[in-house]
Amino acid sequence: MRGVRGSVVDQARRSAENDDAEAPVNHRTSSAADRGAEPGGGMFRSLRERNYRYYASGQVVSLTGTWMQRAAQDWLVLELSGGSPAALGVAVALQFLPTLALTLWAGVFADRFDKRTILIVTQTALGLCGFALGTLDVTGIAVLWHVYVLCFVLGCFSAVDAPVRQSFVVEMVGPAQLTNAVALNSMTFNLARIVGPAIAGLAITAVGTGWVFLANGLSSVAVVVGLLLMDAAALHRPRAAGKERGQLRAGLRYVRGRPDLVVVMVLMFCVGAFGMNFENTFAVMARNVFHREADGYGILITMLAVGTLTGATLAARRSGKPGSRLRLMLLGAGAFGALEALAGLMPGYWMFAVCLIPVGIAVMTFTTSANSTVQLAVDPTMRGRVMGLYMLLFMGGKPLGGLASGWLAEVLGPRWPLVLGGLLSLAAAVGGALALSHQRKRGLIPSLG
Repeated sequence: MRGVRGSVVDQARRSAENDDAEAPVNHRTSSAADRGAEPGGGMFRSLRERNYRYYASGQVVSLTGTWMQRAAQDWLVLELSGGSPAALGVAVALQFLPTLALTLWAGVFADRFDKRTILIVTQTALGLCGFALGTLDVTGIAVLWHVYVLCFVLGCFSAVDAPVRQSFVVEMVGPAQLTNAVALNSMTFNLARIVGPAIAGLAITAVGTGWVFLANGLSSVAVVVGLLLMDAAALHRPRAAGKERGQLRAGLRYVRGRPDLVVVMVLMFCVGAFGMNFENTFAVMARNVFHREADGYGILITMLAVGTLTGATLAARRSGKPGSRLRLMLLGAGAFGALEALAGLMPGYWMFAVCLIPVGIAVMTFTTSANSTVQLAVDPTMRGRVMGLYMLLFMGGKPLGGLASGWLAEVLGPRWPLVLGGLLSLAAAVGGALALSHQRKRGLIPSLG
């Protein structure tokens, strides 16, 4: 154990070099990665890679559909349950519960098999879930348990998709471009978060939730087509892990021997579980506190997305500059917690909505820096398993957080999930900073900068 910990600084410094060493030789993609590392490469320099352009184009369409479905699904659950926050909490829990069982193994698969092929399968299955729920809703036979079952099925495929998709980014752009690509992914995600709920709010009012689900199923075709059009020979693939016993345990031991990664993982769990249950909390706030319809709920998600898009844009501009990602991660988590608690206390609808913009900037600062910190600090042959654990802790906390926020809203009122979730996130950031400072003094991690 001492030898593993003693090499933390060297591992972090060598990780990007190892990534290139493990990838097959490809002069065109290597030169592109090198150009992206040069000063003045531009905020969108990752898009120079053709494979990433295909991926990002498909994601713009697919993620818009995904956010439309999320808004429609929450609204449908409230309609079918008579406005019960607890029922909404159950739906969120069922959607994220499979993460606990499947995400770690998905990381093992990501290290052993072709990530692009896995993503084609999972994205197709996610689209079919949208078609199924839309058909049930449009035909008028949907009941609450139908939504629960499809939430669980969708959660199973999402649990496999998430770590594979996260660890696939570096294969498209190379290690020199990873931080920029992560930021651009966040920009795409949050652009969809702005457009999707706004469209969903209008569509739900005009034609009902069922057609929104069908539209999401159709949007999944875009990302599948993008994956099929990629040039597989141009991917920066690491050496695949062999078929051996104990690969999952080896990944967990690797993280346990890295105190910097342990702090990031624990912080991600705390913030993801208790601070980032936005969608179900916003639905309850819009309907039960501010007495708004579906379009009012869509505006709240859109305002948060304006902040997260701004935060992602700042991260993309910052990606080519030197600095400590760990320090930025801690600052982002702490600011997010304080701002979320403050937003939960706002008395009026528009005051609450405007406060969500800085909340979004802070949370995006935290998530983009945490993601790039983990991916750039690990051995390439371990990246899938480490990202599997990362997504397990991030998404696996959602069932706990969803049930807790639903219970708090029922017992104490809809504002309390935001206030207490923000305070817990702030406390976790302070604890993480203290832990990293202690480890730095012992020489187990690099300086925070």
